[in-house]
Amino acid sequence: MVNQFIPAKWLSNPHVQTLWPSFFRKSLDLNRVRERFKTPDGDFFDVDWYGSGDKGIVILLHGLTGCSNSHYVLGLQFKLEQQGFTVAAINFRACSGEPNLKAGSYHAGFTNDIHQLYQTVRARHPKGPIYTVGFSLGGNIMLKWLGEKSTELDIAAAVTVSVPYKLANCADKVDQGFSKIYREHLIGAMKKKLANKRLFFKTNNMLKEFEKLDALGDISWVKSFWEFDHHVVAVLHGFDGVDDYYEQCGSISYLKDIKVPTLLIHAKDDPFMSPAVLPQESELSDTTQLFVTDQGGHVGFISRGGEPSKRYWLEQVIPQFIKDADS
Repeated sequence: MVNQFIPAKWLSNPHVQTLWPSFFRKSLDLNRVRERFKTPDGDFFDVDWYGSGDKGIVILLHGLTGCSNSHYVLGLQFKLEQQGFTVAAINFRACSGEPNLKAGSYHAGFTNDIHQLYQTVRARHPKGPIYTVGFSLGGNIMLKWLGEKSTELDIAAAVTVSVPYKLANCADKVDQGFSKIYREHLIGAMKKKLANKRLFFKTNNMLKEFEKLDALGDISWVKSFWEFDHHVVAVLHGFDGVDDYYEQCGSISYLKDIKVPTLLIHAKDDPFMSPAVLPQESELSDTTQLFVTDQGGHVGFISRGGEPSKRYWLEQVIPQFIKDADS
């Protein structure tokens, strides 16, 4: 059973819950080992490993514009390692500090790299338990993968946090009120990354990939996720426009096929999405549990009372669910 979340009195506002860790949580300095994975299409992604415990391997997937250095990834890596797990934090393409080698990188439904990592881990550890945890967009990718590859996977348990199950609804939500601040930050970061990659391709004479980005034209006018996903993501990744992208990649369509014991954690006050994105019971598989809190923001969940090391509720609940699933 999952313990109820009670927010800290001074962090009851959803925006404060969402933003506080990014500004005020001290970054953990973990002695991790980076491994580069070369992909079949001539690209790469990086994975940061931490720990060498024998209780199993946990794969972590970060959110949009995040990376393995995101506070929620580092915090969970530390907690899981303390409890005897080995933890692999994936950096989606172009998220590990340098441009990837293709015009496209990753998107809400890009499951190729997580599947490659899983296959590698399973080959190295044919009998040990493997767990997966995905945050926000990384959680959406993970759920889609768990559903579409359900007959091929040997996963002991999975957890997601603050997933945008219905992408179109989320794109609408961040066009409203204070949530526009998040939209502007995220789209600004993605535009900057594209500009840096375009310069990288040109400088290194990677003309084929440069031309794909150059063909996008001036995207400085783009402000909404609808616009960015239609004029950039859909074009670079072969979708027939934004509607096709959202329809194919929203994890809501894949939940029914999941066979892994899976916990979905979500806050009703998540400023990135309205409660309308939440799946109905009829959309869940028998192995999937939806746990909804009244408060918590977006990947926040900073709880009341106790010692500081236990205030990050996710870092208590997620390891416990993983351990209980295999007991």
